Amino acid sequence: MKPTLYSFWRSSAAFRVRIALNLKGIEYDVIPVHLRKGGGEQLKDVYQALNPNGLVPLYIDAGLTLHQSAAIIEFLEEKYPTRTLLPIKVEDRAWVRGLAQDIAADIHPLNNLRVLRYLVGKLGVSDEARLGWYNHWLEKGLIALEKRLSNDPRVGQFCYGDQPGMADAFLVPQVFNAYDAKISFSNYPTLQRITYNCMQLPAFVNASWEHQIDAEGKNPESS
Repeated sequence: MKPTLYSFWRSSAAFRVRIALNLKGIEYDVIPVHLRKGGGEQLKDVYQALNPNGLVPLYIDAGLTLHQSAAIIEFLEEKYPTRTLLPIKVEDRAWVRGLAQDIAADIHPLNNLRVLRYLVGKLGVSDEARLGWYNHWLEKGLIALEKRLSNDPRVGQFCYGDQPGMADAFLVPQVFNAYDAKISFSNYPTLQRITYNCMQLPAFVNASWEHQIDAEGKNPESS
């Protein structure tokens, strides 16, 4: 039986896992969880019973249930080591993990859909102020990533060397969000170059928004 991924087409975290699964060559089934329809399917009892934090992705493999994209990708790396997503040297592995966390811990949580909804729905923030919040934290993170990746000799066609890996799986979905938010990439040539290289590969293309079974018209909110 193939593994199952509970996913939403616009979810950055689910996008990361889709990329990792594709890079590993793992076939999987997708069960869509719509984060906006009917107030959010992730808040319904049937999904909460599987994942109490009400987020995607959720990965189920042979009875094992895993949440959080970084943990899922680390699991895939350990269980399916033949196509590695991390470097050989322990020092470089830590560096790549740090890049992933720059995105997963410092950028994405501040711009997550539930955070944006709270700003507007509970705190009464205007749409203009919400957009300002979104762009501030996004650009602050992108600036740091550009500086780090533009000056490190470990960077090649991809974040680490000339083979796509974990850091790229985290970078591309965040860049997709930035493009959708109309962020100018004139100040981020390295990020743009790496993303372009990634999007020449089927693993990334097939994981992207428009190729998901639940894909629909674009929405200005981020997920």
